[in-house]
Amino acid sequence: MASAAAPTAAVPTPAPPLEQIRHLAVELRLLLPGVRVGEARETTKEFNPETFWRRLNEAAVNVSREATTLTEIFSRVPLPSPQETQRFCEQVRAAVKAIIAVYYSLPKDQGITLRKLVRNATLDIVDGMAQLMDVLFITPAQSPENSDLISYNSVWTACQQVPRIPRDNKAAALSMLTKNVDFVKDAHEEMEQAVEECDPYCGLLNDTEDNSDNPGDEEDDRLGCPNNRDLYWSEEDQELIIPCLALVRASKACLKKIRISVAENGKKDQVAQLDDIVDISDEISPSVDDLALSIYPPMCHLTVRINSAKLVSVLKKALEITKASHVTPQPEDSWIPLLINAVDHCMNRIKELTQNELELAIVLGETCQVKAKLKSSRRSKLGKIRGGVLEVGKRVGMPMSDLDSIKNSTCPGSECVGRKAQIAEDR
Repeated sequence: MASAAAPTAAVPTPAPPLEQIRHLAVELRLLLPGVRVGEARETTKEFNPETFWRRLNEAAVNVSREATTLTEIFSRVPLPSPQETQRFCEQVRAAVKAIIAVYYSLPKDQGITLRKLVRNATLDIVDGMAQLMDVLFITPAQSPENSDLISYNSVWTACQQVPRIPRDNKAAALSMLTKNVDFVKDAHEEMEQAVEECDPYCGLLNDTEDNSDNPGDEEDDRLGCPNNRDLYWSEEDQELIIPCLALVRASKACLKKIRISVAENGKKDQVAQLDDIVDISDEISPSVDDLALSIYPPMCHLTVRINSAKLVSVLKKALEITKASHVTPQPEDSWIPLLINAVDHCMNRIKELTQNELELAIVLGETCQVKAKLKSSRRSKLGKIRGGVLEVGKRVGMPMSDLDSIKNSTCPGSECVGRKAQIAEDR
């Protein structure tokens, strides 16, 4: 006789709607590290740029559509059922994973710079969607005008940026170089404004000066509030700022000339050389920022010298890489040697103005080394004396308490002699 049919497995009940939203936010954030470090997936198919960009645009539109649907559904009451919520979450999950898969299909040979731009756009979309999930979980459904709509706008804006991504590595390189030029330009303008106004902090602390007669000022100084020496440049500081500003101007000129060379002579198929130029150029703006920050009072001249040297090193390397690449068809082109000479001139002037501080630092450093060696030598000799004294103490039968005091003594020899005389006298 046939056995009875096995009972059907119970279908798990979906979690409550808001709990599903919370879990989806966590799941989306777990995807971010993989996107940041993920490599292009190997494939035997020949890469088709038109197909790739069409798929990426379609994937971004799909994510934007799912974000719109979810925002509308969860911004009104009643909330969808657990089963409906599960279906919406699966659609969001599929849309996000689809755009990540499209990014992974972009091979490295299309250019590292281009892949970075596509990766950053993908990260913005995934992170924006995760933020939207957070807000939908926290914000009451009765108030759709709150931050859920702001988060939706964030996702939508990230999706809208996808069609604006450069389509090849040369265009991506030009985009990055343009950003770097703008960053250095902004830093230079801020420095010039501060110098022209002779007010490093742009008058932010004028109220403190107006209240200089306040009896609480002395207490403020004791508590570490800045005084005039911390707020303004000395004459020596102002003299040192001049070549620093010139060095930042030279940095801006270097980036502009590199960008022009890439625009005029760059070839789309020379992806590796374009990537090298962008990589080293990306270091110029942070180096300029370090130098700009170090000129604000209270100024340490040695820090200015060190940051200037770092910037000069980066600039020369950028110029050398550009000179050796295909974007400089004539390596003897006059603009590169001229910029190198300008950079060297600025650095030499900075060295002249900071030489005294450097020599003083060297003297102080050598003094500290001598003191450290003397202290180490004294400690070594003291250890040897202490060891010998303890041996003598043991032979003459010195009590353990006295031996312990000798171990911790800074002058063990005298203590041992005194105790030895006392023991002999007692005997």
